[in-house]
Amino acid sequence: MDKNFELNDEVIMHKNHACGTNLWIITRVGVDIKIKCKNCGREIMMDRLEFQKKLKKVLKHEEI
Repeated sequence: MDKNFELNDEVIMHKNHACGTNLWIITRVGVDIKIKCKNCGREIMMDRLEFQKKLKKVLKHEEI
């Protein structure tokens, strides 16, 4: 799976967050990926491989 993502892109994850949404914003890209929940503002970090497994869809920042 080769989904391209960049800083400030909005992404949809497979599972919902505890607050009920699955829409996140990418705030850091590197070996680790940091994402911020659009609903409650909670930030989490995960390694790139884990992120790519849990990623469902990338919504480019310009499309929104």
